[in-house]
Amino acid sequence: MKLIIAAIKPYKLNEVREALISFGAPGMMISEKKGFGRQYGNTEIYRGAKYSVNFVPKTRLELVVENKNTEHVAKVIQKTTSTDKTGDGKFFLNVQEVIRIRTGETGHDAL
Repeated sequence: MKLIIAAIKPYKLNEVREALISFGAPGMMISEKKGFGRQYGNTEIYRGAKYSVNFVPKTRLELVVENKNTEHVAKVIQKTTSTDKTGDGKFFLNVQEVIRIRTGETGHDAL
């Protein structure tokens, strides 16, 4: 069995949940997190003033799948969460492999 941990954009959660339920995922756990990756946060404008957001909100999704389903579940997560923009997130498969959602990069290139 494999533990899949995904950091995704919060507004993509329901879409991922529905896709995984239709696949037959037995369950999942989620939590709200903040962090940064290559984008190192971003700059927002609020009421005309710029301010820096150092940590971007993410949703952490955790689920355990059978080895034979790992690749398919990973593709479902990547397909449903990708917006082709920086900050789409990443998922980790037992930390043996890292996959960047937007580009499909793996290993060290995905970090």
